[in-house]
Amino acid sequence: MDMEIDREEALDAGPWKRNLIVCVFGSFTTIVAMTLLLPFLPLYVEQLGVTDHAAIVQWSGVAYGATFFTAALTAPLWGRLADRYGRKLMLIRASLGMAVAMSLIGMAHNVYELVGLRLLTGLLGGYASGSTVLVASQTPKARSGWAIGVLSAGIMAGSLVGPLIGGILPSLIGIRSTFFIAGGVIFITFLGTTFLIREGVRPSVARGSRSRGGWALVPDKRPVLAMWVTGLLLMVANMSIEPIITVYVAQLVQAPQVTFVAGLVMSAAAFGSLLSSSHLGKLADRVGHWRIIIICLAVSAVLLIPQAFVISGWQLILLRFLMGLALGGLLPCIASVIRHSVPDTVTGSMLGYSVSAQYAGQVIGPLAGGFIGGHIGMRAVFLGTSVLMALGAVGNFLVEKKR
Repeated sequence: MDMEIDREEALDAGPWKRNLIVCVFGSFTTIVAMTLLLPFLPLYVEQLGVTDHAAIVQWSGVAYGATFFTAALTAPLWGRLADRYGRKLMLIRASLGMAVAMSLIGMAHNVYELVGLRLLTGLLGGYASGSTVLVASQTPKARSGWAIGVLSAGIMAGSLVGPLIGGILPSLIGIRSTFFIAGGVIFITFLGTTFLIREGVRPSVARGSRSRGGWALVPDKRPVLAMWVTGLLLMVANMSIEPIITVYVAQLVQAPQVTFVAGLVMSAAAFGSLLSSSHLGKLADRVGHWRIIIICLAVSAVLLIPQAFVISGWQLILLRFLMGLALGGLLPCIASVIRHSVPDTVTGSMLGYSVSAQYAGQVIGPLAGGFIGGHIGMRAVFLGTSVLMALGAVGNFLVEKKR
């Protein structure tokens, strides 16, 4: 107990605020780099020799999803290696790897090289998830919710700004030069990570626990499992409407405004989460992370119901924004609960699996939304997601009550 108190005091006196600033900047730039190609990816695929319209759409989807596929597979590995060899080292690896991979994408000769390099980007990347591990482990537990909330805001800001930059830069400097600039900015992140981040002393990992990935060291596994499921539900709630949103909006607004309103609907939840994540994380540090998680899930479940019955575009935009405000508290609280529930020696591993669960939600959400929307109806997507979020709130309440 005294050793834990001493470690918390050492972290509080250490450079955790500077680490947080570097991690927020690095996460923002890497997420921008991963998402900026959205607006012009079909054009780049066409430049690389694909001429058939259907093939262009297909290859664009494969190329975009490739990065997130390999990132989901490797997140637990990088988390485990971070526990063993250092969290800073993993950030250096990720930033340098992404800087090289992004620059190489700008030199692709055909669509196969593009997909391969996108796979490589996900394999070598993981800066944002690695930052979550470092911030969670190197920040005093009493400030972890706020710190991870600030980091989450930086990540979400990157996902919003990336497509905007991707819609502007290629017309000014060309598609290939856009990738070169992205690689150069990430190289600046690499330099900042290398020379500015200071990682405190890490507790040693017991030899016998390494072969089991540290799971045996977790005293109560229910909170960790609950957080993995909660992270999956968060992404399902965000992504389940993606396949149906344009068709759904077309029922609410006139034809010329459909794509514009659909874009606003897609961005509204992310913008709400960006505004609320640090504030809800700070509030959770005071009133309890479990309480905020349960309230956020319950509120989002309630807000999903009227989304199925809106009669205008602005109503849907407003409800998605309010839901984003509620969901913004989940990511910092999920990481904080895991941080409080596992030994410091396996924090990276457990957070790595949490990131994989969130990536799984990004895959399951659109698949389930598209299937339900096509076979049952679009309203069922909102109502079904509402039921899932309500079950998540009840499940977290029961797990927290039994602790």
